[in-house]
Amino acid sequence: MNSRTILLSQYIYRRIPSMLVLAIFILPGCSANQAYRSVANYYYHNPNKDIRTIGRVAVVELNNNSSYPQMSSDITEILFQALQKKQVFSLTIVRQQDPSWRSLQLEPDATYTLDQMQSIRKSLKCYGVLTGTITEFRPYPHMLIGLRLKLLDLRDGSLLWALEQVWDIDDKKTEYRIQKYYQSQKSVDSTSLQEHLASISPLEFINFVCYEVAKTL
Repeated sequence: MNSRTILLSQYIYRRIPSMLVLAIFILPGCSANQAYRSVANYYYHNPNKDIRTIGRVAVVELNNNSSYPQMSSDITEILFQALQKKQVFSLTIVRQQDPSWRSLQLEPDATYTLDQMQSIRKSLKCYGVLTGTITEFRPYPHMLIGLRLKLLDLRDGSLLWALEQVWDIDDKKTEYRIQKYYQSQKSVDSTSLQEHLASISPLEFINFVCYEVAKTL
């Protein structure tokens, strides 16, 4: 991969969300049995890469800009599980207490030389690395989660996928997608309690958010 292509990938990621693809799915007249299709709005896919060929990806514990330290571990774990269910690629997880987290400089905004990427591949036994930041988190009564994520191909330094999104429980579109999410998971009669829990339970809301993230891959 030449330097011009690497710089272009980095430029595209820096311009998130202004240059990300806006994916809007309109669901008129949805029945309870219709498949859940709504996903996070702002994400990028490299049009020249098949993300399914990456093989093994290391999910690095997310940085946390919120005032709730535990969210770093909680959201990373639930995101890891959601990605596993998607089965796009095999996964491993790198916690912040893992010595490799610091020795390999696995920061979300880091840039790597080809030698550094080779070192990460050998150390973590993977061909891709997913890093990111929890940009915002607020608990009940105004639940809100903001994420900024990217997936880097360690074979050539190209950006495979990126996402930046804020999920606000008070947003009507988010409320609608939560309803459809639970309808897709269980029968209609059993969704009302879960929908209510998603508005007050951080765990339920994080499950919904990570499900939507995984849907973009």
